[in-house]
Amino acid sequence: MQENPHPEETTGELKANLQSHLVQVARDRDPYFATGGYFYVREYIRQQFQQYGIVETHSFEIRGRTHENLVLNLPGGDRTSKLKPPILIGAHYDAVPGSPGADDNATGIAVLLEIARIFATETTRYPLRLIAFDMEEYGLCGSTAYATELAAKREPLRLMISLEMLGYCNPQSHSQQYPPGLQYIYPNQGNYIALIGNIYTLIDLIRISRIIKKTGLPCQWLPAGKKGNIVPDTRRSDHAPFWDLGYPAIMITDTANLRNPHYHQPSDTIETLDLDFLTGVCQGLIATIRKL
Repeated sequence: MQENPHPEETTGELKANLQSHLVQVARDRDPYFATGGYFYVREYIRQQFQQYGIVETHSFEIRGRTHENLVLNLPGGDRTSKLKPPILIGAHYDAVPGSPGADDNATGIAVLLEIARIFATETTRYPLRLIAFDMEEYGLCGSTAYATELAAKREPLRLMISLEMLGYCNPQSHSQQYPPGLQYIYPNQGNYIALIGNIYTLIDLIRISRIIKKTGLPCQWLPAGKKGNIVPDTRRSDHAPFWDLGYPAIMITDTANLRNPHYHQPSDTIETLDLDFLTGVCQGLIATIRKL
C-alpha cells in the first residue's frame, strides 16, 4: 500500500488543530460591544498568520473608526504560479453582539488558519491569498472595502472563496430548510456542505463538488444567477461584494440559520458543532486547493 503523502489529513492532528483554533476564536468579539474579545481574536489570527509569512494589514474606515482585514500571501512555489492570478480565500472574524460565534464564524477562521499552515510549505499552481475579513456582520464592510480596492486596481482573481459557517451538521430528516422552491431540489437532511457560486464559477462548482465528494463528505452546489438577487439568501457573506464587481466567487457554508438553530444566539458554542464534519470540510478544501 502506498504511503499517504499528507498524513495530517488522515490523523487526529487536523481535528485537534481546528478545535484549538476554535477555543481561541469562539468568544464574544463584537467590535463595539466586546472589544476585548475582538482585539484578542484579531491578534490571534495575526500571530498565526505570521508563522507563515508577512501579514499585510488592509485598513478601512467605518463611522470614523479604523478596521483591519488581515492578509497573508502564499506564493505557490510553482515556476509559473507567480504569473497567475491568486485564489483568494476569506473568512470573517467578527461576531454579532452577545454570541461567541463558534459556527459563525470561528469555524471559517479555524479552517483558514489550517489552510495557511498546510500550504505554507506546499507548492500550488496558483498563489493563495488568505484574508481574515472584519465587519462582515455590519454589512460586509471589510470585504466590500477590499473588493472595491482590488477592482479599482484592475487586479484579477482566479477565484474567491468565502468560508462562512462550516461546522454544524444535522443528519435528521427535515433538519434542513430552504428559501422557497429549493426544497424540491435539495435533500431535507442537513448533513452536507454547500457551494454557492455566480455564473462565472459554474465549472468550478461542479469540479469542487466532485473533489469534496471524493473525500467522503456530502456536498451540494447552487449557481446563483443575477448576482444572487434571485435568491437573496445566497448573498449573505463576503463573496457578495466580489459578485457585484464581476469576480468569480463561491461561498462554502453549512447554510447558517437554514440549518443551525443557534445562529446569532448565545448558544452558538463549540459544544453544538460537529468537529468530524468540520474536519471533513477542511480536508475537502485542502484537496480542492491541490487540484485547482
